[in-house]
Amino acid sequence: MPPVLPDVFAALRETLGRPSLPDDAVGRVFLRLARALAPVDEVVVFAYHDGERPLDLFSTFTPAFYHIFVTLYQAGPYLLDPFCRNARDRRSGLFRMRDLAPDRFYSSEYYRTYYVQTGLAEEVGYFVPVGDATIVLSLMRREASGGFSDAELAPLRQAEPLIGDLVRLYWGGVAARFGAQAKSAAPAQPWQRLNLTDREAAIVELVLQGHSSESIALRLGIATGTVKVHRRNVYRKLGISSQTQLLSLYLAERGPQAPTDTA
Repeated sequence: MPPVLPDVFAALRETLGRPSLPDDAVGRVFLRLARALAPVDEVVVFAYHDGERPLDLFSTFTPAFYHIFVTLYQAGPYLLDPFCRNARDRRSGLFRMRDLAPDRFYSSEYYRTYYVQTGLAEEVGYFVPVGDATIVLSLMRREASGGFSDAELAPLRQAEPLIGDLVRLYWGGVAARFGAQAKSAAPAQPWQRLNLTDREAAIVELVLQGHSSESIALRLGIATGTVKVHRRNVYRKLGISSQTQLLSLYLAERGPQAPTDTA
């Protein structure tokens, strides 16, 4: 019997005959399954629903890393996270962060200001739509461990149906939990108060996500030069001169606080 199978069987036994389990118990089952299939350093599970702040369902972090990965993340940076954007698009499956990230993600102000603090070599995630929400189960490897190899990803991909069934069984009704925090959800039109047009606001969102002017032009069907003109107009209207200032304004408008910690 391959060494992985006893761990998988032991994890599944924890769910037998149990129509419901608390979040922490479901998370531990997932963690045990994930580590039976591939070397994983950390796990975090978020639920996403529309523009509301994501719910933290389970994580393996120490208090210091919880502050970075959860507390700071929920304060606003989640809005620019490629995983959050993919969850809102309701796509299901196992995705690598690097496959979802825009072309300038790793040189974006969001990456330099927030994501670099995580110290991750790679992050992959299972995306499981449930009702009006999407559950994202992230598997993380730190820099010392390196990224996931194709051989390590293969069994994780094979487990997609099982992970999906587990999520739908125990977290299928998670969308109902978001009503309790509706008052703290991000405003639908954060840039209206700052007198930006819809086109300017769309370009700001894409810039901060990590898209180049060329990528933005392709997505919006306009010329690259037009994108640059809009960006100059945005900076003039907002009275700023850098993407660092743009990110600070964005987080102030969209979230309760900006991520001011440094790595």
